[in-house]
Amino acid sequence: MAGADSRRGRNDSPPPIIVKKVTVVAGGHHGGAWKVAYADFVTAMMAFFLLLWLLGATTEKQRKGIADYFTPTLVKMREGSAGADGLLGGSSITDVDNYPHKAGQTGTRTLTIPRDATGGPKEGGTAIKRVQHMSDRLQAKLAASPQLQRLSRQVRMVDSAEGIRIDLVDDADFSMFRLGTTMLTPDAQQLLHAIADIVIPEEGGLLVRGHTDALPWRPGVSANNWSLSAGRAEATRQSLLSDGIPEIRFRRIEGVADRELLVKDNPQDPRNRRISILLMH
Repeated sequence: MAGADSRRGRNDSPPPIIVKKVTVVAGGHHGGAWKVAYADFVTAMMAFFLLLWLLGATTEKQRKGIADYFTPTLVKMREGSAGADGLLGGSSITDVDNYPHKAGQTGTRTLTIPRDATGGPKEGGTAIKRVQHMSDRLQAKLAASPQLQRLSRQVRMVDSAEGIRIDLVDDADFSMFRLGTTMLTPDAQQLLHAIADIVIPEEGGLLVRGHTDALPWRPGVSANNWSLSAGRAEATRQSLLSDGIPEIRFRRIEGVADRELLVKDNPQDPRNRRISILLMH
């Protein structure tokens, strides 16, 4: 009987299975917050030594270019300023900032220019003198001819982050090119001849950029503002070449159509038609 009781019948339920969960804790957990702090420290040290290397391996002009690169807002404000006040009334990099809501601000952009060993704005001072020198020479040359003196209001010179930019701007009474073509007008050719005489003695490569207004083309005309602005930039380059500027000095020829308007609130304003000649630093 005992043997029979010890045997489980075919229809009897199986015994329950008991699972015992055992958690093994390794001795000592120190956390990982220190790793994040250490990574931040290593990154900061790497940036610091990179800065020291840049300061030691670059020239004053290169450091100025790096500083300007990391100040896009100031560069954009400078590019957007055409210096329209007075004859050749450009502005320099050391002028008071021209912010929309400056509230009497008196700071200057010299804060972004690396200083030399004596603590003065070395590059800023050089740029100002160069712009003033070119402006004086151009003004004297234009004043020598009654016809060129009349065209002097079409010329605007400004010191930008890339170099000294000379803008030749159309208006209601003057056009650099015949309407819808890449043919320079006689007045424009004389004006470019005067510009070439000023640029030839100066060092630096040249960039010529053509701009148009946003006037629509007649239906059926295959041309467009992109090809027109690029063609006008090339026609300007050809004119400057014939006036004695070596071909090797030209770095880029660009046509930007109506994408960089001078008068943004009126895309069809004739002043949006212009040629920009940039004398690079």
